[in-house]
Amino acid sequence: MAYIGNIPAESYASFETQTFSVSATASYTLSHAVTNENEIRLVINGVVQQPGSGKAYTASGTTLTLTSATVSGDVMYAVYLGRALQTVNPPAASVGNSQTAPTIITGQTAETTIATDDTILIHDTSASALRKMTRANFVSGIGGANTPNFQAKMSGAQTINHNTTTKIEFDTEIFDTAGAYDHSTNYRFTPQTSGKYNCNLILWCDGQGQGNLRIYNLKIKKNGSDYLNVGWDMATGYQNNGRYCLNGIIEFNGSSDYIEAYAYQYTQDSSSSPVGSSSTENAIFSAYKLIE
Repeated sequence: MAYIGNIPAESYASFETQTFSVSATASYTLSHAVTNENEIRLVINGVVQQPGSGKAYTASGTTLTLTSATVSGDVMYAVYLGRALQTVNPPAASVGNSQTAPTIITGQTAETTIATDDTILIHDTSASALRKMTRANFVSGIGGANTPNFQAKMSGAQTINHNTTTKIEFDTEIFDTAGAYDHSTNYRFTPQTSGKYNCNLILWCDGQGQGNLRIYNLKIKKNGSDYLNVGWDMATGYQNNGRYCLNGIIEFNGSSDYIEAYAYQYTQDSSSSPVGSSSTENAIFSAYKLIE
């Protein structure tokens, strides 16, 4: 017979027998599964029985069925003819470096993509054994992706009053992977996945007059309370405008925690002033989940 690859190693073994505990029945259980009755020789009271449908017996799997039931006192045994020729498997833990080709891995075609249900080999140190894990579980085990995340901008400038802290209406989504940012009513990010998030706020403030802007603060509030805050108090001088940035890490519970962006301004002439614009360099509110 032709083979692809090396010819399987074979060895010859003695025929195995099974002696039955006989009762008044026509059904018995074989100790080894067989394809059909021709793989065993059945002997009852010293007489070899003829196999086949309509003859002395049939067999399939581990079920042996007699045409006529035996009676108490009969002596019956089977000889397993099909088990004399066997494929030899190497003993457990017997294959080492010397039995494998040095190109067993390096000689294989390298994968350029990997599907979610493809498996990866890892070494389980607690069991000192190789295990396989799907790509999906492997990625999940090392932290996953930086999602949920969002980024929003303003459709135009927003006016805030003198000496007032005002929520900034970032009303235009650039992206929102989980639909967790409300850009139409509350202007808040409420991720439904717990974890630590990198949160960012960039905002332009225009004092509308040379040296008119004295105090300016950016705030990211968590659940309505100050959490991140950065500001400038130019007590000895004033400026006309500026672009300010706020960045920090906030932990969310994954159910009810949320953040909102706020700004405070204090002008020399107590006037209102516009903040932000439709340009992303002047107004950005964003957050993304950190891989832990």
